[in-house]
Amino acid sequence: MASTDTTSDRKRPDEPAGRVDAKTDDLAGLEAGLDALDAVPVRRTPVREVLVKKVFPPVLAITLVLTIWQILIWLKVTDAYRLPSPSQVWGEVSDAWARGTLLDYVWTSVSRGLLGFLFALSLGTPLGMLVARVKFIRSAIGPILSGLQSLPSVAWVPAAVLWLGLNDSMMFAVILLGAVPSIANGLVSGVDQIPPLYLRAGKTMGAQGIRGTWHIVLPAALPGYMGGLKQGWAFSWRSLMAAEIIASSPDLGVGLGQLLEYGRETSSMSMVFLAILLILIVGIAIDLLIFSPLERWVLRSRGLLVKS
Repeated sequence: MASTDTTSDRKRPDEPAGRVDAKTDDLAGLEAGLDALDAVPVRRTPVREVLVKKVFPPVLAITLVLTIWQILIWLKVTDAYRLPSPSQVWGEVSDAWARGTLLDYVWTSVSRGLLGFLFALSLGTPLGMLVARVKFIRSAIGPILSGLQSLPSVAWVPAAVLWLGLNDSMMFAVILLGAVPSIANGLVSGVDQIPPLYLRAGKTMGAQGIRGTWHIVLPAALPGYMGGLKQGWAFSWRSLMAAEIIASSPDLGVGLGQLLEYGRETSSMSMVFLAILLILIVGIAIDLLIFSPLERWVLRSRGLLVKS
C-alpha cells in the first residue's frame, strides 16, 4: 500500500525533530486559519441593534419632513390652498377611512398593478431569453426594446384608449408596454454578464438547450434579472398611475390615479397630497415586502450577504 505522506511531511534523517514539529504546527495553524475564513458567523441580531439601524433612520427622516412641512405652514410661505397642513392631509385620511373608501383606493390600483406586472413577467422573461441567446433576434428587436424602455409610458395611454376603450384591458396594455422592455432588457444584461466558464462547464456536464437555460443560464443571470424585475415593477406602477390619471371613468372604479385627478379637478390640495402619499407608500411597501427579500436571497445564495 502506497504511503500517503508527502515529501515535505517526511522527516529527513539529518533533520532535527524540533524543526519537523514546527512545520507540522505551521501547517495545522494554516489549515485552521483557512477554516476560520470559510466559516460564516451566524448570530441573532439584537432588538436594540435592529431598532437603531433599521427603524430609527426612517422614523427620523419622516419626523424631519413633517417638522419642516409644519414650519413652512407656520411661516405662511404660500397660500393655504396651495400647501395644506399635515393635519388637513390627515383629515382626508380619516374621512376616507370613515367612509370605507381608503383601502378600496389602494386595492384597486395595487391589484391592477400586480396583475399587470405578472403578465409582463410572463412575457418579458421568455422574450429576454430569446434576445439574449439568439443573435438574429437580438439584432432584429434588441434596439427596439431599448427604445421602448426609454419611451414614456404616458405616451401609450391615448393609443390604448383608442384601441381597447376605457376598461381594464387598456390599463393592462399600458402596463405591459411599459414593463416588458425593462424586464427583458434586465434579463439580457444578466445573461451577458455570465462568465463563459459557467456555460462551458454546463455543456461539459450535459446541460444544454432548455436544461442548460434552466439550470445554468437563469441562476447565473439572477442578479441582473432582479434589477430588471425591480425596474419593471417601477415602470408598471408608473404606467398604471399615468393610465388612471388620464383615462378616468366611473366604470373603472377609483384607484389612486383617479383620486389624484379628482383632487385636481376639485382644487383639493389635501386630497392631492393624500393620493401622492398613498402612491409613495405602496411603492415603498412593495419594494420592502417583495423585492428586497428576493434580492437578499440572491445575494446570500452567492455568499455576498451574511445572514445575521
